[in-house]
Amino acid sequence: MGLRLKFNLVLVLVFGLGLGVSGVLSRRILEANARDEVVRTADLMMGAALAVRSYTNRQITPQLELQLMRTFLPQSLPAYAATETFGALREQHPEYSYKEAVLNPTNPRNKALEWEADIISQFRNDPQRTDFRGARETPIGKALYLARPIRIADSGCLRCHSTPEVAPASMLKLYGQANGFGWQQGETVGAQIVSVPMTVALDKADQAFRTFMASLVVVFIVAFVVLNVALSVLIIRPIIRMARAADQVSTGSFEVPEFAVKGRDEISVLAASFNRLRRSLEKAMHLLE
Repeated sequence: MGLRLKFNLVLVLVFGLGLGVSGVLSRRILEANARDEVVRTADLMMGAALAVRSYTNRQITPQLELQLMRTFLPQSLPAYAATETFGALREQHPEYSYKEAVLNPTNPRNKALEWEADIISQFRNDPQRTDFRGARETPIGKALYLARPIRIADSGCLRCHSTPEVAPASMLKLYGQANGFGWQQGETVGAQIVSVPMTVALDKADQAFRTFMASLVVVFIVAFVVLNVALSVLIIRPIIRMARAADQVSTGSFEVPEFAVKGRDEISVLAASFNRLRRSLEKAMHLLE
């Protein structure tokens, strides 16, 4: 096995090990960054929903008090305003979603699905919990969801949700009196849930991973070629010349010129030693003659 082959085998082994370790670490880092990006987007969407609810409750509903005495306007409800706002967003970005899922809603569109009901149960079983995060498969790929509980902290909500007898007649006319009643003060009745697709962020992470690994391979190929050229020029060729010269000297031919000694590296030291050996051997042969 030649010196070049041994060197290249070691080089390939080291690169393969480095490529494997770099691949595992970079994959984990990129996927973690992708998930962090999705979480930040979910937090931003939840913050926007809360801002819409707060704006509606503080600035819209008070302006409609007189009209609300005559007729029920769902547009005055913070939950309705937040849902409609994100409904408009979904027209351009259908992969994002926001829902105020309720176990027993007045508006049927807010009825909690099975997986949403499980989240609400988590909040009902743990009143101290303020949020819940997880991932689920959707028709468009994996999505991360962020949920926060809907608890009856304001007794004003009970005017519409305690019993049909005290609810506004205009609301009963719009939604009926079969659902959305029996709520209690402090009860967790539902959850605000935003869903953000993970596919886009993970695809970006995959693309960055492929680019990074391809760059490493290119760097290795360049390094492999450069190191082989350097090995050939600086080590293998001088050693081959010395080996050929040693063969000629061993047969009594001293016509081989001495090697030029340049520098103080190991090859230069070996060349100087070979030159001394050649001269010594040549003198010894002359003495024997």
